[in-house]
Amino acid sequence: MSVLDIPVTTIDGEGTTLGDLLGGGAALVVNVASRCGLTPQYEGLVALQRAYADRGFTVVGVPCNQFMGQEPGSAEEIKEFCSTTYGVDFPLLDKTEVNGPGRHPLYAALTEVPDTEGEAGDIQWNFEKFLVAADGQVVARFRPRVVPEAPEIAEAIEKVIA
Repeated sequence: MSVLDIPVTTIDGEGTTLGDLLGGGAALVVNVASRCGLTPQYEGLVALQRAYADRGFTVVGVPCNQFMGQEPGSAEEIKEFCSTTYGVDFPLLDKTEVNGPGRHPLYAALTEVPDTEGEAGDIQWNFEKFLVAADGQVVARFRPRVVPEAPEIAEAIEKVIA
Protein backbone atom coordinates (compact mmCIF):
# COMPACT_ATOMS: atom_id res chain seq x y z
CA MET A 1 0.00 0.00 0.00
CA SER A 2 1.27 3.46 -0.91
CA VAL A 3 1.39 6.15 1.77
CA LEU A 4 -1.13 7.95 -0.44
CA ASP A 5 -3.72 5.25 0.31
CA ILE A 6 -3.37 5.42 4.09
CA PRO A 7 -6.49 6.80 5.78
CA VAL A 8 -5.92 10.02 7.73
CA THR A 9 -8.18 12.42 9.57
CA THR A 10 -8.02 16.17 9.08
CA ILE A 11 -7.91 18.51 12.06
CA ASP A 12 -11.60 19.17 11.33
CA GLY A 13 -12.37 15.49 11.89
CA GLU A 14 -12.91 14.58 8.24
CA GLY A 15 -11.70 11.19 7.06
CA THR A 16 -9.62 11.16 3.89
CA THR A 17 -6.39 9.73 2.53
CA LEU A 18 -3.09 11.46 2.06
CA GLY A 19 -3.54 11.05 -1.70
CA ASP A 20 -6.93 12.75 -1.70
CA LEU A 21 -5.58 15.51 0.49
CA LEU A 22 -2.69 16.13 -1.92
CA GLY A 23 -4.75 15.95 -5.09
CA GLY A 24 -1.95 14.40 -7.13
CA GLY A 25 0.86 16.62 -5.88
CA ALA A 26 3.93 16.20 -3.71
CA ALA A 27 4.08 17.02 0.00
CA LEU A 28 6.31 17.66 2.95
CA VAL A 29 4.73 15.82 5.90
CA VAL A 30 5.84 17.31 9.23
CA ASN A 31 4.96 16.42 12.82
CA VAL A 32 4.35 19.78 14.48
CA ALA A 33 3.88 21.24 17.96
CA SER A 34 2.81 24.65 19.21
CA ARG A 35 4.93 24.85 22.37
CA CYS A 36 8.32 23.65 21.18
CA GLY A 37 11.61 25.46 20.76
CA LEU A 38 11.36 24.50 17.09
CA THR A 39 7.84 25.95 16.67
CA PRO A 40 9.22 28.99 14.75
CA GLN A 41 9.84 26.50 11.90
CA TYR A 42 6.18 27.13 11.06
CA GLU A 43 7.40 30.34 9.36
CA GLY A 44 9.60 28.38 6.99
CA LEU A 45 6.90 25.79 6.36
CA VAL A 46 4.43 28.53 5.42
CA ALA A 47 7.08 30.02 3.11
CA LEU A 48 7.57 26.63 1.41
CA GLN A 49 3.82 26.26 0.98
CA ARG A 50 3.56 29.67 -0.63
CA ALA A 51 6.63 29.20 -2.82
CA TYR A 52 5.60 25.85 -4.29
CA ALA A 53 1.80 25.55 -3.98
CA ASP A 54 1.20 26.63 -7.56
CA ARG A 55 3.43 23.74 -8.69
CA GLY A 56 1.36 21.02 -7.00
CA PHE A 57 3.19 20.94 -3.67
CA THR A 58 1.80 21.22 -0.16
CA VAL A 59 3.00 21.02 3.39
CA VAL A 60 0.96 18.75 5.65
CA GLY A 61 1.20 19.48 9.38
CA VAL A 62 0.64 16.59 11.77
CA PRO A 63 0.18 17.81 15.36
CA CYS A 64 1.74 15.47 17.90
CA ASN A 65 1.83 15.66 21.70
CA GLN A 66 4.33 12.84 22.27
CA PHE A 67 7.39 15.01 22.89
CA MET A 68 7.21 16.49 26.39
CA GLY A 69 3.53 17.41 25.92
CA GLN A 70 4.35 20.28 23.56
CA GLU A 71 1.06 20.06 21.63
CA PRO A 72 -1.54 19.86 24.43
CA GLY A 73 -4.35 21.85 22.83
CA SER A 74 -7.60 20.82 21.24
CA ALA A 75 -8.05 20.79 17.49
CA GLU A 76 -9.64 24.25 17.65
CA GLU A 77 -6.80 25.63 19.79
CA ILE A 78 -4.18 24.20 17.43
CA LYS A 79 -5.92 25.65 14.37
CA GLU A 80 -6.29 29.05 16.04
CA PHE A 81 -2.65 29.13 17.12
CA CYS A 82 -1.37 28.10 13.69
CA SER A 83 -3.48 30.56 11.74
CA THR A 84 -3.15 33.60 14.00
CA THR A 85 0.49 33.19 15.04
CA TYR A 86 2.04 31.91 11.81
CA GLY A 87 -0.58 32.33 9.08
CA VAL A 88 -0.64 28.59 8.40
CA ASP A 89 -2.59 27.95 5.22
CA PHE A 90 -1.61 24.34 4.60
CA PRO A 91 -3.59 21.28 5.69
CA LEU A 92 -3.35 20.05 9.26
CA LEU A 93 -4.24 16.55 10.37
CA ASP A 94 -5.78 15.49 13.64
CA LYS A 95 -3.41 15.06 16.59
CA THR A 96 -1.46 11.89 15.86
CA GLU A 97 0.94 9.50 17.57
CA VAL A 98 4.12 9.15 15.54
CA ASN A 99 6.03 6.69 17.76
CA GLY A 100 5.26 3.72 19.98
CA PRO A 101 2.48 1.15 20.01
CA GLY A 102 -0.17 3.73 19.03
CA ARG A 103 1.86 4.94 16.04
CA HIS A 104 -0.41 5.95 13.16
CA PRO A 105 -0.06 3.74 10.03
CA LEU A 106 1.17 6.79 8.09
CA TYR A 107 4.08 7.13 10.47
CA ALA A 108 4.67 3.38 10.51
CA ALA A 109 5.39 3.74 6.78
CA LEU A 110 7.27 7.04 6.99
CA THR A 111 9.65 5.90 9.73
CA GLU A 112 10.88 3.05 7.53
CA VAL A 113 12.62 5.68 5.39
CA PRO A 114 16.21 6.49 6.35
CA ASP A 115 17.55 10.01 6.80
CA THR A 116 20.62 11.36 5.00
CA GLU A 117 22.89 9.33 7.27
CA GLY A 118 21.04 6.10 6.52
CA GLU A 119 19.17 5.95 9.83
CA ALA A 120 15.51 4.93 9.83
CA GLY A 121 13.26 4.38 12.84
CA ASP A 122 11.49 6.51 15.39
CA ILE A 123 10.78 10.20 15.04
CA GLN A 124 13.40 12.03 17.09
CA TRP A 125 11.40 15.15 18.00
CA ASN A 126 8.86 17.66 16.73
CA PHE A 127 9.31 19.00 13.18
CA GLU A 128 10.76 15.90 11.53
CA LYS A 129 10.05 16.18 7.81
CA PHE A 130 9.28 13.63 5.07
CA LEU A 131 9.13 14.52 1.40
CA VAL A 132 6.51 12.48 -0.45
CA ALA A 133 6.50 12.53 -4.26
CA ALA A 134 3.25 12.68 -6.22
CA ASP A 135 3.50 8.91 -6.87
CA GLY A 136 3.56 8.20 -3.13
CA GLN A 137 7.26 7.42 -2.87
CA VAL A 138 8.85 8.84 0.26
CA VAL A 139 11.98 10.34 -1.26
CA ALA A 140 13.65 12.18 1.63
CA ARG A 141 13.69 12.47 5.40
CA PHE A 142 14.93 15.53 7.24
CA ARG A 143 15.52 15.47 10.97
CA PRO A 144 14.00 18.16 13.24
CA ARG A 145 16.93 20.55 13.27
CA VAL A 146 17.02 20.79 9.47
CA VAL A 147 15.09 24.02 9.02
CA PRO A 148 12.54 24.39 6.21
CA GLU A 149 14.75 27.07 4.64
CA ALA A 150 17.68 24.63 4.30
CA PRO A 151 18.99 24.37 0.72
CA GLU A 152 18.73 20.57 0.79
CA ILE A 153 14.97 20.79 1.34
CA ALA A 154 14.45 23.21 -1.55
CA GLU A 155 16.65 21.05 -3.80
CA ALA A 156 14.69 17.91 -2.91
CA ILE A 157 11.34 19.65 -3.49
CA GLU A 158 12.53 20.97 -6.87
CA LYS A 159 13.43 17.41 -7.94
CA VAL A 160 10.00 15.97 -7.12
CA ILE A 161 7.94 18.78 -8.65
CA ALA A 162 10.05 19.24 -11.80
